[in-house]
Amino acid sequence: MTAEDLPRVLQQLWGMEGPARPGPKPTFHISDIGNAAIKLADAAGLGAVSMSKVAAELGFTTMSLYRYVDSKDELYVVMLEQAFGPPAPIDPEAGWRERITTWAVAFRDGLRRHPWVLQIPIVEPPLSPLQLEWMENGLRAFEDTGLSPADSLSAMLLVNIYVRGAGALTVGTPSGSEEVSQANRLYVQRLAMLADPDRFPTIARNLQSRPAEDFDVDYDAGEFIFGLDTVLDGIEALIARRA
Repeated sequence: MTAEDLPRVLQQLWGMEGPARPGPKPTFHISDIGNAAIKLADAAGLGAVSMSKVAAELGFTTMSLYRYVDSKDELYVVMLEQAFGPPAPIDPEAGWRERITTWAVAFRDGLRRHPWVLQIPIVEPPLSPLQLEWMENGLRAFEDTGLSPADSLSAMLLVNIYVRGAGALTVGTPSGSEEVSQANRLYVQRLAMLADPDRFPTIARNLQSRPAEDFDVDYDAGEFIFGLDTVLDGIEALIARRA
């Protein structure tokens, strides 16, 4: 396989020289297109992103945009590349749990900055430069654990799935301690009113057995780490079995 076999968007992201296209010389870099699309998505959600709107944001025609990206799926590739940026460096002195926790928290923070990422359909594994750096750092977290390459990949994907799942539950919820407290109190009040003990006995017992302050937590902070630690406990058990 040669560079010409890659989609044009990957050729541009990797700085590979693809075949020249007819027409004027490109005016923008591919990253300019990604940043314009991200600006639209951050302001009004992924639904606000279209080839015509991105072109208008940059000040040129929709047809001109197709000199850079061939489809909206390719536009999404550029957006993901620009949205997350480079991953946090891996501390070679840290243990594997600390390394993968750093990776997961950085991933979670990226989703909080750009929650529309969760709406982008996953059509293939990552192939762009920075996305591969994220994959590389995720896999490196499991170096020296005794896991096989296949197990390391599965462990990284498990953490990835957890972060995306937690993000799907928490993006759009208010951030900030007082806002979180108010939202939690309102939810518990409504839940107590609706969870009839005859129909939902387990929910009702849970509410009755826990103090009110038990529900006053930031699920995007404390609960995220609780869930992540539980996932890592399972991976640690796998490491022990492999040893």
